[in-house]
Amino acid sequence: MIHHDHQGTLVPALGLGTWEMNGDACVRAVEHALTLGYRHLDTAQGYFNEAEVGLGLRRSGVPRDRVFVTTKVRPRFFAPDLLAGSVEASLAALAIDHVDLVLLHWPRTDVPLEDTLGALHAVRERGLTRHVGVSNFAPSWVARSVATGPIFTNQVEYHPFLSQDALLRQADELDLLLTAYAPVARGAVHDDPVLHAIGAAHGKSAAQVALRWLVQQPRVMAIPKAASPEHQRANLEIFDFVLSDDEMARIAALDRDLRLVDDPEVDWER
Repeated sequence: MIHHDHQGTLVPALGLGTWEMNGDACVRAVEHALTLGYRHLDTAQGYFNEAEVGLGLRRSGVPRDRVFVTTKVRPRFFAPDLLAGSVEASLAALAIDHVDLVLLHWPRTDVPLEDTLGALHAVRERGLTRHVGVSNFAPSWVARSVATGPIFTNQVEYHPFLSQDALLRQADELDLLLTAYAPVARGAVHDDPVLHAIGAAHGKSAAQVALRWLVQQPRVMAIPKAASPEHQRANLEIFDFVLSDDEMARIAALDRDLRLVDDPEVDWER
């Protein structure tokens, strides 16, 4: 497993995404993933599965302090007088006393960003989270966020068909991590001949190549959703091979600006 030593915390570069996981299936998936060796879980208020993620964590038997847990605040709770209460509700649902990272899930233009982040930093100072960050933020919004205090990561859609070069450069300049969701482009990587050819050279699948390409980049983490034991195990089997510089470049060249998740209020060029 590749880890990033960032802001005093060692965090696994590969995590388990839980978007669209619910009910008993979510509990079982989280429990099994942790049993396999995952130590990084990603959930959100908007996924409506924080309770199930927390239950899976407890059933796994893995000590809480061995797992990096991320959740996200819904934009409806960005007002400073609502934010702390919403984080407390997330902790109650997860049945833990703190998370490792709280993210603002999407930008919200009708509440001043600086006010929201001020409230989020106050939550961190209370010990309810170890770190704070943002998600789906364009470069100008990331810069405004960093001006308010330490930001751990920007979580965005990132896969071989969607370049994030501007955000990667910014992450390097501002000392952030970049977290990739939808890292296999919701399955689209499976049909790509370049990824298949590179995979064949390493005895790996196209999805494994896409994930390896992401986590092999400095400052990048990936959180693929994997509900089945087979997919969870396959995702963990990306640390026994290395892509060459030429292979990394060939994968980067697959960019076709394929954005699968969007919000009309987000100007990605800014």
